[in-house]
Amino acid sequence: MQAPYLDQITLYPIKSLAGISVNQWPVTPRGLQYDRQWMLVDQQGRFLSQRQLPQMSLIETAITEHQLILSANGVENLTLALAPKKEEERSVSIWNDQCMSWRVSKTADEWLSDVLNCSCQLVYQPQHHTRLIDQNFGTPSDQIYFSDGFPFLLISDSSLNSLNSAMNLSLPMSRFRPNLVITNCPGYAEDFWREIQLGEVSFRLPKPCSRCAITTIDTTTGLMGKEPLSTLNRLRKWHNQVFFGQNAIHDNTGVLRIGDPLRVNREGPQQPPINADS
Repeated sequence: MQAPYLDQITLYPIKSLAGISVNQWPVTPRGLQYDRQWMLVDQQGRFLSQRQLPQMSLIETAITEHQLILSANGVENLTLALAPKKEEERSVSIWNDQCMSWRVSKTADEWLSDVLNCSCQLVYQPQHHTRLIDQNFGTPSDQIYFSDGFPFLLISDSSLNSLNSAMNLSLPMSRFRPNLVITNCPGYAEDFWREIQLGEVSFRLPKPCSRCAITTIDTTTGLMGKEPLSTLNRLRKWHNQVFFGQNAIHDNTGVLRIGDPLRVNREGPQQPPINADS
């Protein structure tokens, strides 16, 4: 049997907008290059996501050599520089973190506010601004941009197949917004991984990913349903939260490529500590 390997790589340049699938991509000190380096905030500087605006899932993103391009039905594309110039600094909040950012442009704010029918601003975090990973799980050198808490989310396709079988549905992997999808391993094998190597990049998997209502949003319509939370609540609940996938922190930079072999360097007890087949 072929060993497990990396089957999908996805980055999400703007937090909560649609992702971009790539065949290979650089890993920087904060994760996949450009991953969640932009974010939408309200007028008070609080982050916005599909939790409040499920229609964010309908805005597509694309990257060229120098540009980030947003597209939505019924409007012209919005083109942004991948390296914006500093105009106005803005203090923003994401969960319990307060961090500095740059406002991107009035044009971007107007385009997104019009598409989402909600007053919002687009902000960007330059590399010299810092945001640490929760120090209960990371080290002082582990940093991120605007992801919820970790630079990577990893899921195996076998885990999704197992979940879909339990639901008698065929939800796409995009519902769960992973960065890395592993194939050719048993369902929920990643629950036991603690340290892995993918090609030239090594990772720690410090905790499972708790899931929220974003997973119930149909990414083709922006409408919310009951699954997969209903089934996860039955099969993958621990300490009043439901879990699917593993958060990961990289130990070095490099390039990830589809087809990179996965080597498990260390395993541990199942996290979350449940029997997924019960």
